[in-house]
Amino acid sequence: MDYFSFLQWPAMVVTILSVWLLTFPSKPARHGGFFLSLIGNMLWIIWGWHAEAFGLLSLQFALAGLNVRGISKTE
Repeated sequence: MDYFSFLQWPAMVVTILSVWLLTFPSKPARHGGFFLSLIGNMLWIIWGWHAEAFGLLSLQFALAGLNVRGISKTE
């Protein structure tokens, strides 16, 4: 059984939750959304590496960079 295939589901849930938090008007919630999004990026990178989905890997690295920028802008 390929356990890496199941990793896409928690990655999806974390990503959706992070975007939900990013819509909050309070800075702490948005800040948490950016951190959660970074966790989602990490999960997608692990899954994408295993699935050899190189377009997804490129996207996740770019989004991780934007999330780091977002964290610095919310402080």
